[in-house]
Amino acid sequence: MKKIIRITTVPASLSKLLFGQLKFMSEHYDIIGVSSNDKHNSLKKIALQESIPTIGIDMTRKITPFKDLVSAYKLYKLFKKEKPFIVHSHTPKAGTLSMIAAKFAGVPHRLHTIAGLPLLVATGKKRWLLNTVEKITYAFATMIYPNSHGLYHIILEESFTTTKKLKVIANGSSNGIDVEQFNPNIFDINKKKNLKASLNINETDFVFLFVGRLVADKGIKELLEAFNSISKTYKNVKLLLVGDFETELDPLDERTLEIKDTNPQIISTGWATDVRPYFAIADVLAFPSYREGFPNVVMQAGAMELPAIVTNINGCNEIIIEGENGCIIPVRDAEALYDAMLNVYNETYKYDKAKCRELIVKRYQRQVIWDGLLQEYKNLENK
Repeated sequence: MKKIIRITTVPASLSKLLFGQLKFMSEHYDIIGVSSNDKHNSLKKIALQESIPTIGIDMTRKITPFKDLVSAYKLYKLFKKEKPFIVHSHTPKAGTLSMIAAKFAGVPHRLHTIAGLPLLVATGKKRWLLNTVEKITYAFATMIYPNSHGLYHIILEESFTTTKKLKVIANGSSNGIDVEQFNPNIFDINKKKNLKASLNINETDFVFLFVGRLVADKGIKELLEAFNSISKTYKNVKLLLVGDFETELDPLDERTLEIKDTNPQIISTGWATDVRPYFAIADVLAFPSYREGFPNVVMQAGAMELPAIVTNINGCNEIIIEGENGCIIPVRDAEALYDAMLNVYNETYKYDKAKCRELIVKRYQRQVIWDGLLQEYKNLENK
Protein backbone atom coordinates (compact mmCIF):
# COMPACT_ATOMS: atom_id res chain seq x y z
CA MET A 1 0.00 0.00 0.00
CA LYS A 2 1.05 3.58 -0.61
CA LYS A 3 2.29 5.49 2.42
CA ILE A 4 0.72 8.61 3.95
CA ILE A 5 2.09 10.57 6.90
CA ARG A 6 -0.49 12.51 8.96
CA ILE A 7 0.96 15.17 11.24
CA THR A 8 -0.19 17.60 13.94
CA THR A 9 1.74 19.90 16.28
CA VAL A 10 0.53 18.27 19.50
CA PRO A 11 -0.76 14.71 20.01
CA ALA A 12 -4.14 15.89 21.39
CA SER A 13 -4.98 17.11 17.90
CA LEU A 14 -3.99 13.77 16.38
CA SER A 15 -6.09 11.79 18.86
CA LYS A 16 -9.16 14.03 19.18
CA LEU A 17 -9.37 16.14 16.04
CA LEU A 18 -8.86 13.05 13.85
CA PHE A 19 -10.32 10.38 16.12
CA GLY A 20 -11.10 7.22 14.15
CA GLN A 21 -10.11 8.73 10.81
CA LEU A 22 -6.54 7.40 10.82
CA LYS A 23 -7.73 3.89 11.60
CA PHE A 24 -10.23 4.08 8.74
CA MET A 25 -7.57 5.32 6.32
CA SER A 26 -5.17 2.57 7.42
CA GLU A 27 -7.52 0.09 5.71
CA HIS A 28 -6.58 1.72 2.40
CA TYR A 29 -3.08 3.14 2.97
CA ASP A 30 0.02 2.67 5.10
CA ILE A 31 -0.60 5.46 7.63
CA ILE A 32 1.99 6.92 10.01
CA GLY A 33 1.01 9.45 12.69
CA VAL A 34 3.52 12.14 13.67
CA SER A 35 3.32 14.67 16.49
CA SER A 36 5.24 16.01 19.48
CA ASN A 37 6.13 13.84 22.44
CA ASP A 38 4.52 14.56 25.80
CA LYS A 39 4.72 13.35 29.39
CA HIS A 40 1.54 11.31 29.03
CA ASN A 41 2.95 8.97 26.35
CA SER A 42 0.08 10.10 24.15
CA LEU A 43 1.65 8.85 20.94
CA LYS A 44 1.69 5.28 22.24
CA LYS A 45 -1.97 5.60 23.17
CA ILE A 46 -2.77 6.99 19.71
CA ALA A 47 -0.94 4.06 18.12
CA LEU A 48 -3.23 1.67 19.99
CA GLN A 49 -6.35 3.77 19.42
CA GLU A 50 -5.85 4.10 15.66
CA SER A 51 -3.90 0.88 15.01
CA ILE A 52 -1.08 2.78 13.28
CA PRO A 53 2.60 3.42 14.02
CA THR A 54 3.39 6.82 15.53
CA ILE A 55 6.61 8.84 15.61
CA GLY A 56 7.48 11.68 17.98
CA ILE A 57 9.05 14.88 16.64
CA ASP A 58 8.81 17.82 19.01
CA MET A 59 7.28 21.05 17.72
CA THR A 60 6.36 24.24 19.57
CA ARG A 61 3.07 26.08 19.11
CA LYS A 62 4.76 29.48 19.29
CA ILE A 63 7.28 30.91 16.80
CA THR A 64 10.69 29.69 18.03
CA PRO A 65 13.18 30.00 15.12
CA PHE A 66 15.96 27.72 16.39
CA LYS A 67 13.64 24.98 17.66
CA ASP A 68 11.57 25.24 14.48
CA LEU A 69 14.66 24.72 12.36
CA VAL A 70 15.59 21.61 14.35
CA SER A 71 12.03 20.26 14.01
CA ALA A 72 11.95 20.93 10.26
CA TYR A 73 15.25 19.08 9.78
CA LYS A 74 13.98 16.07 11.74
CA LEU A 75 10.84 16.02 9.62
CA TYR A 76 12.94 16.23 6.46
CA LYS A 77 15.00 13.21 7.57
CA LEU A 78 11.83 11.28 8.38
CA PHE A 79 10.26 12.02 5.00
CA LYS A 80 13.45 11.04 3.15
CA LYS A 81 13.51 7.76 5.04
CA GLU A 82 9.81 6.84 4.76
CA LYS A 83 9.22 8.20 1.22
CA PRO A 84 5.46 8.85 1.58
CA PHE A 85 3.44 9.78 -1.46
CA ILE A 86 1.38 12.16 0.73
CA VAL A 87 2.23 14.27 3.78
CA HIS A 88 -1.01 15.66 5.22
CA SER A 89 -0.75 18.17 8.05
CA HIS A 90 -3.17 19.82 10.47
CA THR A 91 -2.60 22.75 12.89
CA PRO A 92 -0.49 25.83 12.02
CA LYS A 93 3.04 24.96 13.17
CA ALA A 94 2.93 21.37 11.94
CA GLY A 95 1.65 22.70 8.62
CA THR A 96 4.47 25.18 8.09
CA LEU A 97 7.28 22.88 9.14
CA SER A 98 6.04 19.73 7.40
CA MET A 99 5.15 21.46 4.13
CA ILE A 100 8.65 22.96 3.89
CA ALA A 101 10.35 19.71 4.93
CA ALA A 102 8.20 17.63 2.57
CA LYS A 103 9.00 19.90 -0.36
CA PHE A 104 12.75 19.55 0.16
CA ALA A 105 12.36 15.80 0.74
CA GLY A 106 10.65 15.42 -2.63
CA VAL A 107 7.22 14.35 -1.36
CA PRO A 108 4.92 14.71 -4.41
CA HIS A 109 1.67 15.55 -2.60
CA ARG A 110 1.83 18.00 0.30
CA LEU A 111 -1.60 18.58 1.81
CA HIS A 112 -2.55 20.94 4.62
CA THR A 113 -5.96 21.26 6.27
CA ILE A 114 -6.94 24.64 7.67
CA ALA A 115 -9.19 24.38 10.72
CA GLY A 116 -9.00 28.02 11.77
CA LEU A 117 -6.93 31.16 11.32
CA PRO A 118 -5.61 32.63 14.62
CA LEU A 119 -4.19 35.55 12.59
CA LEU A 120 -7.71 36.89 12.01
CA VAL A 121 -7.74 38.43 15.49
CA ALA A 122 -4.10 39.64 15.36
CA THR A 123 -3.03 43.18 14.53
CA GLY A 124 0.09 45.17 13.63
CA LYS A 125 3.44 43.41 13.36
CA LYS A 126 2.04 40.17 14.74
CA ARG A 127 -0.57 40.09 11.97
CA TRP A 128 2.08 40.73 9.32
CA LEU A 129 4.27 37.94 10.71
CA LEU A 130 1.39 35.45 10.87
CA ASN A 131 0.29 36.38 7.35
CA THR A 132 3.83 35.77 6.10
CA VAL A 133 4.05 32.37 7.79
CA GLU A 134 0.65 31.42 6.36
CA LYS A 135 1.74 32.34 2.83
CA ILE A 136 4.91 30.27 3.24
CA THR A 137 2.86 27.22 4.28
CA TYR A 138 0.55 27.58 1.28
CA ALA A 139 3.44 28.14 -1.12
CA PHE A 140 5.10 24.84 -0.15
CA ALA A 141 1.84 22.85 -0.08
CA THR A 142 0.36 21.34 -3.23
CA MET A 143 -3.22 21.47 -1.90
CA ILE A 144 -4.94 23.39 0.89
CA TYR A 145 -8.17 22.09 2.43
CA PRO A 146 -10.13 24.74 4.38
CA ASN A 147 -12.59 22.89 6.58
CA SER A 148 -15.33 25.43 5.89
CA HIS A 149 -16.54 27.47 2.94
CA GLY A 150 -16.10 30.59 5.02
CA LEU A 151 -12.39 29.87 5.46
CA TYR A 152 -12.13 29.16 1.73
CA HIS A 153 -13.30 32.69 0.93
CA ILE A 154 -11.19 34.31 3.66
CA ILE A 155 -8.07 32.63 2.27
CA LEU A 156 -8.82 34.05 -1.17
CA GLU A 157 -9.59 37.50 0.25
CA GLU A 158 -6.24 37.50 2.07
CA SER A 159 -4.47 36.39 -1.16
CA PHE A 160 -2.77 33.49 0.61
CA THR A 161 -3.15 31.27 -2.45
CA THR A 162 -5.34 30.72 -5.53
CA THR A 163 -8.43 28.63 -6.21
CA LYS A 164 -6.26 25.99 -7.94
CA LYS A 165 -4.88 24.91 -4.56
CA LEU A 166 -8.12 25.16 -2.56
CA LYS A 167 -10.85 22.62 -1.92
CA VAL A 168 -13.46 21.98 0.80
CA ILE A 169 -13.94 18.27 1.48
CA ALA A 170 -17.61 17.16 1.54
CA ASN A 171 -19.70 19.75 3.46
CA GLY A 172 -16.84 20.97 5.61
CA SER A 173 -15.32 19.86 8.96
CA SER A 174 -12.01 18.05 9.50
CA ASN A 175 -13.52 14.85 10.84
CA GLY A 176 -17.28 15.17 11.09
CA ILE A 177 -19.33 13.91 14.02
CA ASP A 178 -19.87 10.36 15.26
CA VAL A 179 -23.65 10.64 15.45
CA GLU A 180 -23.96 7.28 17.22
CA GLN A 181 -21.75 8.48 20.06
CA PHE A 182 -23.32 11.93 20.17
CA ASN A 183 -26.86 10.72 20.64
CA PRO A 184 -29.14 11.97 23.45
CA ASN A 185 -30.84 8.58 23.74
CA ILE A 186 -27.69 7.22 25.40
CA PHE A 187 -28.49 9.17 28.56
CA ASP A 188 -31.56 8.16 30.53
CA ILE A 189 -33.45 10.28 33.07
CA ASN A 190 -31.60 8.85 36.09
CA LYS A 191 -28.17 9.57 34.62
CA LYS A 192 -29.18 13.15 33.93
CA LYS A 193 -30.71 13.61 37.39
CA ASN A 194 -27.58 12.29 39.09
CA LEU A 195 -25.29 14.58 37.11
CA LYS A 196 -27.47 17.60 37.80
CA ALA A 197 -27.51 16.80 41.51
CA SER A 198 -23.70 16.48 41.60
CA LEU A 199 -23.44 19.96 40.05
CA ASN A 200 -26.11 21.52 42.28
CA ILE A 201 -28.40 22.08 39.31
CA ASN A 202 -32.11 21.84 40.13
CA GLU A 203 -34.55 20.01 37.90
CA THR A 204 -36.33 23.28 37.23
CA ASP A 205 -33.14 25.16 36.26
CA PHE A 206 -32.56 26.35 32.71
CA VAL A 207 -28.98 25.45 31.73
CA PHE A 208 -26.83 27.45 29.32
CA LEU A 209 -23.75 25.48 28.28
CA PHE A 210 -20.32 26.46 26.99
CA VAL A 211 -17.83 23.76 25.95
CA GLY A 212 -14.28 24.69 24.94
CA ARG A 213 -11.15 26.45 26.11
CA LEU A 214 -11.92 29.23 28.59
CA VAL A 215 -10.00 31.93 26.74
CA ALA A 216 -10.68 35.44 25.43
CA ASP A 217 -10.96 34.34 21.77
CA LYS A 218 -13.92 32.11 22.63
CA GLY A 219 -15.99 35.11 23.72
CA ILE A 220 -15.97 34.16 27.41
CA LYS A 221 -15.89 37.83 28.43
CA GLU A 222 -19.14 38.54 26.58
CA LEU A 223 -20.71 35.28 27.71
CA LEU A 224 -20.09 35.89 31.41
CA GLU A 225 -21.12 39.52 31.13
CA ALA A 226 -24.41 38.57 29.44
CA PHE A 227 -25.15 35.71 31.81
CA ASN A 228 -24.28 37.81 34.85
CA SER A 229 -26.99 40.28 33.83
CA ILE A 230 -29.56 37.53 33.24
CA SER A 231 -28.81 35.83 36.56
CA LYS A 232 -29.56 39.01 38.50
CA THR A 233 -33.20 38.75 37.37
CA TYR A 234 -33.67 34.98 36.98
CA LYS A 235 -32.54 32.68 39.77
CA ASN A 236 -33.38 29.44 37.98
CA VAL A 237 -30.69 29.81 35.32
CA LYS A 238 -27.28 28.20 35.39
CA LEU A 239 -24.22 28.63 33.16
CA LEU A 240 -22.17 25.47 32.82
CA LEU A 241 -18.57 26.03 31.69
CA VAL A 242 -16.85 22.85 30.50
CA GLY A 243 -13.19 23.37 29.64
CA ASP A 244 -9.75 24.45 30.79
CA PHE A 245 -8.17 27.87 31.12
CA GLU A 246 -5.18 28.70 28.92
CA THR A 247 -3.44 31.46 30.84
CA GLU A 248 -0.29 31.66 28.71
CA LEU A 249 -1.62 32.22 25.20
CA ASP A 250 -4.99 33.88 25.70
CA PRO A 251 -5.84 34.77 29.33
CA LEU A 252 -9.16 36.17 30.55
CA ASP A 253 -9.26 39.66 32.07
CA GLU A 254 -9.69 40.25 35.81
CA ARG A 255 -13.32 41.37 35.58
CA THR A 256 -14.32 38.20 33.71
CA LEU A 257 -12.55 36.01 36.24
CA GLU A 258 -14.23 37.91 39.06
CA ILE A 259 -17.68 37.20 37.60
CA LYS A 260 -16.83 33.52 37.24
CA ASP A 261 -15.58 33.28 40.83
CA THR A 262 -18.35 35.27 42.53
CA ASN A 263 -21.54 34.33 40.65
CA PRO A 264 -22.98 31.20 42.34
CA GLN A 265 -25.07 30.42 39.24
CA ILE A 266 -21.92 29.83 37.17
CA ILE A 267 -20.55 26.28 37.39
CA SER A 268 -17.08 25.47 36.05
CA THR A 269 -16.27 21.77 35.67
CA GLY A 270 -12.75 22.02 34.26
CA TRP A 271 -11.58 19.79 31.44
CA ALA A 272 -13.81 16.78 30.68
CA THR A 273 -12.85 13.60 28.84
CA ASP A 274 -16.46 13.02 27.85
CA VAL A 275 -18.54 16.14 27.20
CA ARG A 276 -21.72 14.31 26.16
CA PRO A 277 -23.30 14.17 29.63
CA TYR A 278 -23.13 17.96 29.85
CA PHE A 279 -24.91 18.35 26.51
CA ALA A 280 -27.54 15.92 27.80
CA ILE A 281 -28.48 18.14 30.79
CA ALA A 282 -28.28 21.49 28.98
CA ASP A 283 -30.99 23.50 27.26
CA VAL A 284 -28.90 25.51 24.81
CA LEU A 285 -25.27 25.90 23.77
CA ALA A 286 -23.89 29.45 24.00
CA PHE A 287 -20.78 29.70 21.82
CA PRO A 288 -19.81 33.36 21.16
CA SER A 289 -16.37 32.66 19.69
CA TYR A 290 -14.38 35.33 17.79
CA ARG A 291 -12.93 32.87 15.27
CA GLU A 292 -13.25 29.22 14.34
CA GLY A 293 -12.44 26.82 11.58
CA PHE A 294 -15.33 24.38 11.78
CA PRO A 295 -16.24 23.99 15.45
CA ASN A 296 -16.88 20.44 16.59
CA VAL A 297 -18.72 21.61 19.68
CA VAL A 298 -21.51 23.22 17.62
CA MET A 299 -21.97 20.02 15.62
CA GLN A 300 -21.85 17.94 18.80
CA ALA A 301 -24.54 20.09 20.38
CA GLY A 302 -26.80 19.68 17.37
CA ALA A 303 -26.30 15.92 17.33
CA MET A 304 -27.35 15.95 21.01
CA GLU A 305 -30.52 17.86 20.04
CA LEU A 306 -29.36 21.20 21.40
CA PRO A 307 -29.88 24.50 19.59
CA ALA A 308 -26.91 26.86 19.64
CA ILE A 309 -26.35 30.58 19.95
CA VAL A 310 -23.27 31.34 17.83
CA THR A 311 -21.46 34.33 16.42
CA ASN A 312 -21.48 35.26 12.75
CA ILE A 313 -18.13 33.69 11.91
CA ASN A 314 -17.09 31.08 9.39
CA GLY A 315 -17.94 27.54 10.39
CA CYS A 316 -20.54 28.56 12.95
CA ASN A 317 -22.64 30.37 10.36
CA GLU A 318 -22.56 27.29 8.13
CA ILE A 319 -23.59 24.76 10.78
CA ILE A 320 -26.33 26.94 12.24
CA ILE A 321 -29.30 27.87 10.06
CA GLU A 322 -31.00 30.87 11.59
CA GLY A 323 -34.34 29.92 13.12
CA GLU A 324 -33.94 26.19 12.48
CA ASN A 325 -31.21 24.91 14.80
CA GLY A 326 -30.12 28.09 16.54
CA CYS A 327 -29.46 31.78 16.12
CA ILE A 328 -26.53 33.85 14.89
CA ILE A 329 -25.37 37.07 16.60
CA PRO A 330 -22.60 39.62 15.92
CA VAL A 331 -19.08 38.99 17.24
CA ARG A 332 -17.99 40.65 20.52
CA ASP A 333 -21.52 41.87 21.24
CA ALA A 334 -22.51 41.12 24.85
CA GLU A 335 -25.84 42.92 24.44
CA ALA A 336 -26.85 40.84 21.41
CA LEU A 337 -25.78 37.70 23.27
CA TYR A 338 -27.86 38.76 26.29
CA ASP A 339 -30.90 39.27 24.08
CA ALA A 340 -30.47 35.88 22.37
CA MET A 341 -29.97 34.01 25.65
CA LEU A 342 -33.02 35.71 27.13
CA ASN A 343 -35.13 34.95 24.07
CA VAL A 344 -34.22 31.25 24.24
CA TYR A 345 -34.94 31.20 27.97
CA ASN A 346 -38.32 32.88 27.48
CA GLU A 347 -39.09 30.62 24.50
CA THR A 348 -39.36 33.59 22.18
CA TYR A 349 -37.06 31.45 20.04
CA LYS A 350 -38.47 27.91 19.87
CA TYR A 351 -36.53 25.02 18.37
CA ASP A 352 -37.39 21.50 17.29
CA LYS A 353 -34.85 19.25 19.02
CA ALA A 354 -35.27 16.52 16.41
CA LYS A 355 -34.57 19.04 13.63
CA CYS A 356 -31.35 20.15 15.39
CA ARG A 357 -30.08 16.57 15.23
CA GLU A 358 -31.41 15.87 11.76
CA LEU A 359 -29.44 18.77 10.25
CA ILE A 360 -26.18 17.43 11.68
CA VAL A 361 -26.79 13.79 10.72
CA LYS A 362 -27.63 14.76 7.16
CA ARG A 363 -24.65 17.06 6.56
CA TYR A 364 -21.83 16.20 8.94
CA GLN A 365 -21.84 12.61 10.07
CA ARG A 366 -18.30 11.25 10.16
CA GLN A 367 -18.46 8.76 7.33
CA VAL A 368 -19.40 11.51 4.86
CA ILE A 369 -16.16 13.36 5.65
CA TRP A 370 -14.02 10.22 5.65
CA ASP A 371 -15.33 9.04 2.30
CA GLY A 372 -14.76 12.49 0.80
CA LEU A 373 -11.14 12.59 1.95
CA LEU A 374 -10.50 8.99 0.87
CA GLN A 375 -11.72 9.87 -2.62
CA GLU A 376 -9.35 12.84 -2.64
CA TYR A 377 -6.43 10.56 -1.81
CA LYS A 378 -7.51 8.11 -4.53
CA ASN A 379 -7.64 10.95 -7.05
CA LEU A 380 -4.07 11.95 -6.16
CA GLU A 381 -2.84 8.45 -6.94
CA ASN A 382 -3.59 9.12 -10.60
CA LYS A 383 -1.70 12.41 -10.75
